[in-house]
Amino acid sequence: MSNNYTGGSEGGTLNNGSSSLSRREARANSSTGALPPLGTLGIERPAPGGFDFEQMVQSLKDLFEKDRQIASQSDATRCGICYLYFHVNELHYREEGFYVCPGCEQHLGSNRLTILRKQQKL
Repeated sequence: MSNNYTGGSEGGTLNNGSSSLSRREARANSSTGALPPLGTLGIERPAPGGFDFEQMVQSLKDLFEKDRQIASQSDATRCGICYLYFHVNELHYREEGFYVCPGCEQHLGSNRLTILRKQQKL
């Protein structure tokens, strides 16, 4: 896919069929050099399959809020794989030298990982 600019005085188009005003061009024309917010240039394409970006962002906000709440407690430590905080009694300490949450442990199964920095067992 090419993004070669082929415009002229009538505004031009990109070879891939999207608007001639790319975010890079908008930033170059901006006095601050900041990128304009997505959606303001009209060049964004809807995601295939009806993916709900706003729902994903809200889900991540909720996940990180929960993570911060757990991290503030004295009996919390991180999973060595996903790095989210859990109560120590929810984690399993593996012989490779790190804690693993139930979700990551299920995905790892009996596979072993080499860890560069071991977690101290609490």
